[in-house]
Amino acid sequence: MDDDPNVLAMVTDILLFEGYAIQTATNGAEALAKVDQTMPALVLLDMRMPVLSGWDFAHTLKERDIHVPILVMTAARDAQKWAEEIGASGYVAKPFHLPDLLDAVEAILTGEGGGSDQKN
Repeated sequence: MDDDPNVLAMVTDILLFEGYAIQTATNGAEALAKVDQTMPALVLLDMRMPVLSGWDFAHTLKERDIHVPILVMTAARDAQKWAEEIGASGYVAKPFHLPDLLDAVEAILTGEGGGSDQKN
């Protein structure tokens, strides 16, 4: 989920092209509703979201005892720290290269981790 429509569209297009089934959300509350409808294999999460932040989204998942891997995508310098704070499976720092995003997604889905210290 991402509140930037350009980032959301780009990531969606790339993941669809790679054969992944995608559900999108533009804020944390919308993402929670999607998780309630269909348990995803992975959540790509922007931490600075309107309505419900990434921290609040992750906290609510834990409160509901919902276990889904999270890949944090953020432009903040603290991407790794924020990912660790919420117990995310990995992170990519924006702006990211598409191969780095795809590698992180694949690593998480195959159980190999997904952190990235890539900085542009």
